[in-house]
Amino acid sequence: MVDESIDIKAASEAAVAKFQLERVLNQDQGGRRTSMLGTVDGRPALLVVERAPFPTSEGYLGRLPGSLARLRNLGANDVYSWHMAQTGAADNDTPSTATGDDFYPDVKINLIYPCTETHVKKYSKQGARLVTETPALYRDKVRPYMEAKRAEGRLNWVYNIIEGRTEVEDVIYRTPLGRAGDEGFLLLPDLNWDRSTLDALHLLALVERRDLWSLRDLRRRHVPWLRHMRDAIVEATVATYPSIEADQLKLYVHYQPTYYHFHIHVVHVALEAGATQATGKAIGLDSIVETLEVMKGKGEEEAGMDGVSLTYTLGEASELWTQVFAPLKTARPASRPPGQGR
Repeated sequence: MVDESIDIKAASEAAVAKFQLERVLNQDQGGRRTSMLGTVDGRPALLVVERAPFPTSEGYLGRLPGSLARLRNLGANDVYSWHMAQTGAADNDTPSTATGDDFYPDVKINLIYPCTETHVKKYSKQGARLVTETPALYRDKVRPYMEAKRAEGRLNWVYNIIEGRTEVEDVIYRTPLGRAGDEGFLLLPDLNWDRSTLDALHLLALVERRDLWSLRDLRRRHVPWLRHMRDAIVEATVATYPSIEADQLKLYVHYQPTYYHFHIHVVHVALEAGATQATGKAIGLDSIVETLEVMKGKGEEEAGMDGVSLTYTLGEASELWTQVFAPLKTARPASRPPGQGR
């Protein structure tokens, strides 16, 4: 039985090496898994290739950055830069910095240098908590927190992009700077997109106006503006990528967002939903518009998202958890998320 098992394994390994491609059937998981039809020894065969997780060995991971065969920079702004890289043995006839058409990257690399303790907390493994932010909590605790973060200069990289000082070559669409008023915006690739796999398309729409920090600032009077922005963003995306149709795009915003300048995420519907599109993080733009439209009452045009409770997830290392919601936990019944009242 042992010898038979070894023979089967050896035969299957040999069959993989003999695979002859006829056509690619599908790419999914953002291009990380590919299904191919072909033959092995003249008989039909289907081969599915999927990128494996990184090893956990610190020795391997420590050697990885210095052992890359080729590297191509995609962009840089402030302390952030992002790259595509090719692992494996380098070709002695080609430079380590990739510029040619024979560059086949298999690793996406983001560098934050120099990084801060806030960056370290964000990217460290941590538990998650579900919290409910009431209008009163937003007014008394979260809004002042947002204001403090904006005052620390954390939006400099955003303003650099909007004002055309950095990432000019990365902007795929923009209204004339300063001439579109409140309707001014620009589109650029999200730093997590490889800029080539259209099924994994992920763009950011940054608005020029600076009075909107997050979805909490949206009011019923903003509904026409939001509808116009949605149409303009979709139109610009489709014009830039003609193979994508309007009903293949999803638009959403994050709460809590990573930075407090209102922006809209644009993704292909085929992009597999990870944590950034999950309930408790992403809220569809159309859903926000519909919520605003049904708000009634005194001064209804000023009714807004600051008047509703929002439930979302937080990492245990985040300042909002440690400074705002964790201290509330001991003062509530265990069955309620922090911040949720009667």
